[in-house]
Amino acid sequence: MKLLIVEDEKTLANLIKKGFEEEGFAVDIAYDGEDGLYFAKNNTYDAIILDIMLPILDGISLLKKLRDQNNSTPVIMLTAKDTVKDKVLGLDSGSDDYLTKPFSFEELLSRAKAIIRRRYAISSPIITIGELEIDTAEKTVKRASAAIELSAKEYALLEFLAANKNKVVSRTKIIEHLYNEDFDLDSNIIDVFINKIRNKIDRNFDKKLIHTVRGMGYSIRE
Repeated sequence: MKLLIVEDEKTLANLIKKGFEEEGFAVDIAYDGEDGLYFAKNNTYDAIILDIMLPILDGISLLKKLRDQNNSTPVIMLTAKDTVKDKVLGLDSGSDDYLTKPFSFEELLSRAKAIIRRRYAISSPIITIGELEIDTAEKTVKRASAAIELSAKEYALLEFLAANKNKVVSRTKIIEHLYNEDFDLDSNIIDVFINKIRNKIDRNFDKKLIHTVRGMGYSIRE
């Protein structure tokens, strides 16, 4: 999954970035509201973590601009303020959740995963596709009850395909969700990872789950 963090406290922003990257997320950072708006308008994110008090353009104004442009990316608002009025203002502006500083990273991670599951209409942290079981909370994968070991990036790609099961996902869309904006879009790394995952997921089974749709991308389906 891919996140945008808009936070002007650079130490905090980089700590959050590191934490999510260790969980397999791709993360972009903007340190002011203007850059945050640019990133959000020109990239695809699974969620945005947005501070209210930002230079140039504050978080509430940024969020209103996104919602006015029909950008429905889930947003968790961060703020040092803890009044009911501030929470209501954030939620009324279109945020999906609200977290008051200081907060634990574990709580932020849990809330981010929850709003992403809601976005993809995943009611349970466990995604099942035939005999394949992906536990998005524990980041474990099984097929026919046998554990499958994946690298962090292999797991992230499989999870993204599973979140979009029965849909065709383009290579460009996969890259946008797995890497930050500095990634080389001409790279064939996605094809390499798909082949590695196939060898682990499908190789010993007659029924293949990962499919190539020529000229369009990849799909995971029963």
